[in-house]
Amino acid sequence: MLPLAAALALLAAAAPPGAPAAADPTALARKVQGFYESTRDLRARFVQTYTYAAIGRRQVSKGTLEVKKPGRMRWDYESPTPKTITVNGSRLVQWEPEANQAYVDEKFDATAMSAAVTFLLGKGSLEKEFFLSSGEGGTLVLRPRTPDPRVETVTLTVGLDGEVTRTRVVDGQGNVNDISFEEIRRNTGIPDGRFEITLPAGVRRLSMPGK
Repeated sequence: MLPLAAALALLAAAAPPGAPAAADPTALARKVQGFYESTRDLRARFVQTYTYAAIGRRQVSKGTLEVKKPGRMRWDYESPTPKTITVNGSRLVQWEPEANQAYVDEKFDATAMSAAVTFLLGKGSLEKEFFLSSGEGGTLVLRPRTPDPRVETVTLTVGLDGEVTRTRVVDGQGNVNDISFEEIRRNTGIPDGRFEITLPAGVRRLSMPGK
């Protein structure tokens, strides 16, 4: 499974201190959209907990996320095994140094990503692409208007400024991808080079699944 699609959408239960117990979902969605539309770049640490519904197994991963407009994203996994995933325009690379292999897609269609992910880049419209409702603790619950096997529901925990601090994505098979974000910093001037990966000589290049 490619964590990008998972990482690429978000969040769960407890609301941050000071958040309202209940919130107008439309207003909350617009607040989130506004925060990321005014974000040129963003860095954060993340903890991802992925639960496989069929076998009841959980995997916890940790690392850092970097996002920059237009269309750049980088996930550096530190544990349980090192891995880097970058999207740079139409180029997607998943580099796994311990296995000395990389998945490369030179024609990646970023427009195919769900708005549950693209809102991080200030793209898409949560209002247009999802039915909105309020969840526990003032969270925002999204359900796709058009059926999508990748996304059954998305629950966003939203900070006071509109930043997403946690996401919880349930897919059509009941798998749960839960990601919490900490140390969120934006508009710090991340260089474009951070989203370019030079693969070492001798690395095994593999096609993306389904390609």
